[in-house]
Amino acid sequence: MADPTAEIERIAKLPEIARARQLLRQTDDETLADQAELAAIPAPPFGETPRAQRVLERFREIGLEDAAIDDVGNVLARLPGSARGDAAPVILSAHLDTVFPEGTDLTVRRNGQKIHAPGIADDARGLAAILAIARVLVQAGVRTGAPVVFVATVGEEGAGDLRGVKHLFRQGSPWRSAAGFVSLDGTGCRRIVHRAVGSRRLRVTFTGPGGHSWADWGCANPVHALGLAIARLARIEIPSQPRSALTVARVGGGTGVNVIPDRAWCELDIRSEDGAALRRLGAEAEEALRAAVAEVNGQRRRGTRALALDIEVIGDRPTGVTPPGSPLVRAARAATRFVGYAPELVASSTDANVPIALGIPAIAMGAGGESGGTHTLDEWYANDGGVEGLERALLTVLAVAGVA
Repeated sequence: MADPTAEIERIAKLPEIARARQLLRQTDDETLADQAELAAIPAPPFGETPRAQRVLERFREIGLEDAAIDDVGNVLARLPGSARGDAAPVILSAHLDTVFPEGTDLTVRRNGQKIHAPGIADDARGLAAILAIARVLVQAGVRTGAPVVFVATVGEEGAGDLRGVKHLFRQGSPWRSAAGFVSLDGTGCRRIVHRAVGSRRLRVTFTGPGGHSWADWGCANPVHALGLAIARLARIEIPSQPRSALTVARVGGGTGVNVIPDRAWCELDIRSEDGAALRRLGAEAEEALRAAVAEVNGQRRRGTRALALDIEVIGDRPTGVTPPGSPLVRAARAATRFVGYAPELVASSTDANVPIALGIPAIAMGAGGESGGTHTLDEWYANDGGVEGLERALLTVLAVAGVA
């Protein structure tokens, strides 16, 4: 792609693409209706099936081909009529799951220009966007050069640990040959995520004999070890470049005020834009944890049982970069400018982490509009710039897939 700006302008002016862009505006009420409907369907972590079933129905209603749900719950479908059916595909995705547990009230409320509901922006917006783009491509009769595949993934949030996209790009998967992967995650028209923030998430458990706070005083106390461990973790030097973070996110332990606990635990979130820095922080964290246990064990009363330490990996997201000069990133920047916004290249943790780490050209983008209160019960969406976000994603995908 010698000149991505010229290519985006050329594609946008093609009669069938101009028609598709017009349809995005004419059918925007349908897009917002899809967004509200999907937000109201529960999709808690590891419970995405009801929402997946509805997305599958919508894929079929739109006229996509080979629509199906795979072994882990991802929903896949293909745009009909690519010119080169054996060419490397371009994948456009959004995630099904939310951070909200089962039983959360998902009632959609409208307050002026804002639509409120848990998950209305993250990622009901992304799901509605891929449906809108698929719909207008079919209705406008657009025939792409390479195949375009639409995917709604499970397990993007939190403990899901990207399980949907990891399955999609598992060893031996045909999708490993993809020419590009674009994840529509959340809102906005400026950000282009091309750097994958990796993370390593640990659940740490300290166990000991427990006992009475007076009669058994001197036994090794798991909560004491936990406290010492947190203090040691807080003293680890965290680099600013590459940007990194270490967070003690959750803690627990103990059954009563007069009881030496037999168990204490914490969960750690370690992040970095750089794989080597992430591994170093992980090693330093484990060293701090083991040192805290050794200190408490060294102070215990003779003849009492020592503490044990268990470190369980509960999340592992890879790092990587899609270079700014890659055709996909250049197309996304040109498409962003075409719809009237200044592109911003940023780092984040999204479904794009996995293909980026595998060397597949991949980015994540907002799907237009504005939002606030993300991951709270008062999450909201406003449609300012909504159509422009859809158009940006459409043109980015077409620049990579080509138009026949």
